[in-house]
Amino acid sequence: MEKTSFECDCEVVHSDILEQVKKQIPKENDIYDLADFFKVLGDSTRAKIMWALDLHEMCVCDLAVLLNMTKSAISHQLSTLKENNLVKFRREGKMVFYSLSDNHVKEIFEKGFEHIKEEK
Repeated sequence: MEKTSFECDCEVVHSDILEQVKKQIPKENDIYDLADFFKVLGDSTRAKIMWALDLHEMCVCDLAVLLNMTKSAISHQLSTLKENNLVKFRREGKMVFYSLSDNHVKEIFEKGFEHIKEEK
């Protein structure tokens, strides 16, 4: 049977590399948290909201009009984003404005978009 390009044809274990990686690999719970973080970003509606909030802080009403959705649906998605520390809010009288929670989130979102736009 012919090997695919994904199969390793060596029989040597690179123990020095294995030891180095074992010392640096995150704990299992941290890996699960990281996977959950990317799952939250994996929803197209939430990605649209993140895109809008990357450009400017916005209220629920503005997001609903922009994305042609109900305020309830936007609020639900914002709640998920807020629970995962991806967005924050500030009150101005009766108005609530949402924005990305910090520069880390902004950079991750923008780098992800940059990556998918790269020529393959």
